[in-house]
Amino acid sequence: MKCEVLLIGSMMPELEARLDADYTVHRLAQAKDKEAFLAEVGPRVRGIVTGGVTGASRALMEKLPHLGIVAVNGIGTDAVDLAYARSQGIRVTTTPNVLTDDVADMAMALLLAASRQICQGDRYVREGRWGKEGLPLARKVTGKKLGIVGLGRIGRAIAKRAEGFAMPIAYTDVTEIPGVHYRRIPDLVELARWAEILVVAAAGGAQSRGIVNAAVLEALGPEGILVNVARGSIVDEAALVAALEEKRIGGAGLDVFVDEPHVPEALWQMDNVVLQPHRASATVETRIAMGELVLANLAAHFDGREPPTAVV
Repeated sequence: MKCEVLLIGSMMPELEARLDADYTVHRLAQAKDKEAFLAEVGPRVRGIVTGGVTGASRALMEKLPHLGIVAVNGIGTDAVDLAYARSQGIRVTTTPNVLTDDVADMAMALLLAASRQICQGDRYVREGRWGKEGLPLARKVTGKKLGIVGLGRIGRAIAKRAEGFAMPIAYTDVTEIPGVHYRRIPDLVELARWAEILVVAAAGGAQSRGIVNAAVLEALGPEGILVNVARGSIVDEAALVAALEEKRIGGAGLDVFVDEPHVPEALWQMDNVVLQPHRASATVETRIAMGELVLANLAAHFDGREPPTAVV
């Protein structure tokens, strides 16, 4: 008899087909009455497949008395109640490493797009304004001072790419990161004051909520650019909107937001802001690799082996 798993969200069709082949899959998104659905299938569910943003709350896990594993299709665990999972012996796995390059690529793409006005120039051409009116000069990227908030795998991958643009690099993190030659500036306000471009690559969660606040944005200054490819919760979104509206920072490149998919409408019409729908890892290659790792973690757990990328 197949093990039963609860799928929250979706995966690529070929990966869902493999999930269906190996397990009895209950799709929460298709349930008209989610509470009734969980009451019916919950006692039989032994695994959850979910995304990093959706996660798995304690309230959900409590409805699944035989739950043994939460397989996160992503690297974030801030939306998973890890303390509850530990207390119940529930394994939690993620998909590290496989999305590092894509997220770092997106950070550089947003950095370049915001600095060089790529989206603004695209609209300028498409709207037939070229040759009829001027376009403000953009900002150079090469040689700009780059501050990175969080020098984990993704932060280091961003730094490696930035070296190709001859960018001086500094970072802030909880502790000194061994084996790197970048300067550590422990105080985030001081890092923002030093930097010309500030990239957020830290982990989400209570420890980082709102750390990029009004004081940090003020320190970044009227020509500074903020890029966020981490979690929307790390940035005080209201303070960011105000700083952009009042031109106290120069621009922003944002892939993540506090209440996704809801993006502050004030950002929609800002020419100095580049917006993406949380899709830094959204490439065919990476989503396949992430799904393969989800399947590997599930298979190992149900076979009584150690899941290859367990965090709990």
